[in-house]
Amino acid sequence: MSGLQPPRGTHDLIGETMRRHQHVVETARRVLRTYGFEEWSTPIFEDTRVFSRTLGETSDVVSKEMYTFEDRGGESITLRPEGTAAICRALVTNGLTQSLPQKVFYHGPMFRYERPQKGRYRQFHQIGAELIGAESPLRDAETIAMAQDILRELGLGDHVTLELNTLGDLASRQAWREALVAYFRDHADALSEESRIRLEANPLRILDSKSEQDRKLLDDAPAFADYLNDDSRQFWDGLRSSLQAFGVDFVENPRIVRGLDYYSHTAFEFVTSKLGAQGTVLAGGRYEGLVEQMGGPAIPAIGWAGGIERLAMLLDSVPELPAGIALVPMGDEAVLKAASIARALRSAGLRAEIETRGNMKKRMERVVKSGASHAIVLGDEEIAKDVVQLRDLSSREQQEVPVVDLARVLSAGRA
Repeated sequence: MSGLQPPRGTHDLIGETMRRHQHVVETARRVLRTYGFEEWSTPIFEDTRVFSRTLGETSDVVSKEMYTFEDRGGESITLRPEGTAAICRALVTNGLTQSLPQKVFYHGPMFRYERPQKGRYRQFHQIGAELIGAESPLRDAETIAMAQDILRELGLGDHVTLELNTLGDLASRQAWREALVAYFRDHADALSEESRIRLEANPLRILDSKSEQDRKLLDDAPAFADYLNDDSRQFWDGLRSSLQAFGVDFVENPRIVRGLDYYSHTAFEFVTSKLGAQGTVLAGGRYEGLVEQMGGPAIPAIGWAGGIERLAMLLDSVPELPAGIALVPMGDEAVLKAASIARALRSAGLRAEIETRGNMKKRMERVVKSGASHAIVLGDEEIAKDVVQLRDLSSREQQEVPVVDLARVLSAGRA
């Protein structure tokens, strides 16, 4: 059994890695709550239709990357590859489509069968937010500003750039799509084999191609800006002016697209150059037909998701564990007394550990090595007087403190 390793594309969250992960989640949770968002949790696996309907049968995620299996009851089940579809399913399932807006955030593991590389795993973790019932470009801008606030609170404000694009409304996209299809058909011989397949199934996905021969064609492809109708231009102008009102800087990037028809208007990515090819750390956009595909009414929404592993890798500093307090009892009776004291300190919100192994010298060496701020020493004499010897390990000062005052004295020193 000693040779067992985590499955390829997965990793353990331990020590510093886990502290980074928790810091991202806790920071995001704190900011999200200031915007009035409430945390939801959905199952890690769902009916496969939740994702095949929303991501598209021809998408790479559905056709190549989803972990799908038939359970013992004959139902097709999929480990969630993303979080938005499940949130929309939960909205409909729980009868909340008439209680709008719903401001929701979530975090947890997602699963995709991808080629593992830096910042990309087969089991990865995301934190995301959805504003369901987003009636105006102001709400889109506010949701983007919220994401930026999280990145700033993580100390990443100088490491990321917000890139923004408009996808227009359905009429604008259909007109552009027709022009794109005509253009790609005229140059079909120059497309990669995969993009020739996409041309028949979902032409917009050619825009996501990483193939060099496809990228050359895209330079001369019809520009979406030429196909925006008046309503779409008005929304685009409203989004940009709202972002400026929130103090959010952005760069326009017409290359940001989404391949599914229910996406509309706003599309954005926060990108960095510090993670190599995996440069997007948080991305999102507006969608207007996803709730409908889950059996609910047509409800406009705006959302985003960020990769926790990627965000954690960008942190300049590692959150440290709070310094603990070590109890060093001498004698059997002192061990029992230390247990009572430790319980009281923990009830006061202090981190306390009892050190019992080895002689006094060995114990104190381990206490100092652990990074504890204080050592509490007690033996028969201290028990008789109901006091302890409290030693500050940074200043090396020691004082006698009544047990009844111990939690107060330690808490005051940390205030």
